[in-house]
Amino acid sequence: MESSFRGFLKSLREHGELVEISRPVDLRNVAALVPQSDKAIQFGNVRGYPTPVVSGLLNSRARLALAMGVEYRAIEGKLRAAMDRPIEPKITKRAPVKEVINTGGKVDLYKLPVPVFGLMDGGPMITGGVVIAEDPEYGTNAGMYRLMIKEKNVTGIDIVTPNNLRRYAERALQKRKPLPISISIGVHPYEMIASTFKAALGQNELGFAGGLRGEALKLAPGETVPVPCIADAEIVLEGEIPPEGWVHPEGPFSEFNRLMGGLHMNPRVRIKAVMQRREPIYYALHMPWENIWMSAPIYEAAAYRVLREAGVTATAVNVTPGGCCHWHIAASIKKSPGDGKNAIMALLSIADIKHVVVTDDDIDVFDPVDLEWAIATRVQADRDVLIVANARSKPLDPSLPPVPGGIPTTAKMGIDATIPENVPRERYKRIVYLNEGRAKLKNYLDPAGKGDEKKSRPGNGTASTLEERLLTALAKSHAFFAEILETFRSEEFGDIAAAIGKLNREKKIAQDAEGKYYAVAEGLSQTR
Repeated sequence: MESSFRGFLKSLREHGELVEISRPVDLRNVAALVPQSDKAIQFGNVRGYPTPVVSGLLNSRARLALAMGVEYRAIEGKLRAAMDRPIEPKITKRAPVKEVINTGGKVDLYKLPVPVFGLMDGGPMITGGVVIAEDPEYGTNAGMYRLMIKEKNVTGIDIVTPNNLRRYAERALQKRKPLPISISIGVHPYEMIASTFKAALGQNELGFAGGLRGEALKLAPGETVPVPCIADAEIVLEGEIPPEGWVHPEGPFSEFNRLMGGLHMNPRVRIKAVMQRREPIYYALHMPWENIWMSAPIYEAAAYRVLREAGVTATAVNVTPGGCCHWHIAASIKKSPGDGKNAIMALLSIADIKHVVVTDDDIDVFDPVDLEWAIATRVQADRDVLIVANARSKPLDPSLPPVPGGIPTTAKMGIDATIPENVPRERYKRIVYLNEGRAKLKNYLDPAGKGDEKKSRPGNGTASTLEERLLTALAKSHAFFAEILETFRSEEFGDIAAAIGKLNREKKIAQDAEGKYYAVAEGLSQTR
């Protein structure tokens, strides 16, 4: 697959994951239509705009897997490899996004088909842009931030939460200088996912995008700002964050936590140029689910990393959509004594993670019923629940009391749902149905199905009755009732049950400590 936005759309189309709507659509209806589809949508005829709109590209595991070019559960490994071996971007002179350039008085953001998502949103929100900024000391930073259109050449930008772009803006404000930025809209998911990674200050997230690609990401030099943009983006905005500070009202907005966020005080961005392809496609990252799903692989990669550093072997990690792919992690591990608690402490060290459940590797952490069952059957609260107070928070957590002018701290919790060290593991033998995986319902529902197929097995040729043959078999080895049924598959179920009953009545067989039958006839051992 070509590693471009259009290449990704082509892949979605070829895999039946993109619906293309040609009928006229009012921009008012886009946000409501997208969640009704189990596929991504391209609106080719948006009333009043020449530019088509695509949305819902990343709000499923299947489409994330297509974007990353691997199965979903292999995404974490690909991300980890990209972080371990980043490839720094390169500047190129050829930039498809510069086919049309509007500057100065020709800048008009209202010509872009930017929808309103929520009923109480403050205005049209640009949601799918990769924001690139540079700092003289720390270098290039990339991230994804919403920008509310306020005027034809002015947006807000939400950088309330502590992050590297906020740090850059604060440093520029201290010098009373504007912070130049570029906003690349309509780029490959490699760039979007890499940009959501919370890299250390001074680490360029676009190098992770190169690692995912297997080659350097191509950047184009700025036209009106000294900051590059992604060369093959559909649309790029160039602008500056003026040295005004966090003094302008911005929002409300339909946040990733599936709740309406409030009005924030934020900086503004003055847009100096709009660059685009001749026939661009506008990408409206749909809130909240695209935002939620895009975060999951990043946190999963972080989870595997911290567990590995803690010496704990993880077999599966699920950053759950119910936790908005920001706050909850369920992880299964190959447990050694004490690993459950060590895993909890490692996972709670990840910045935004609030609640963690750790299980043994026999639990499917992607199955909510299996996960809840582990909690119900393996946890004693006074022994297995850890609570950490006054930890770093995600300020959008609505359960936190507001702290005017500050950022509140949060409580974090971990649940050790592994089998306790002082409880025999034999107490956790799961039910396995007789002939599970062999008996197929379709064989009975399909008119052409064969139903039961009797497969004859010859007896041993020496016993004249079923009871005698059973007794001879149980003298050789102890067996559960189901194992006896399997050994004597040529006999009817009822005949075997009656024979076992007769042998029980005659006290010729008994059950051992596991519940297996054995022969107790004279001269035969009564223990295994």
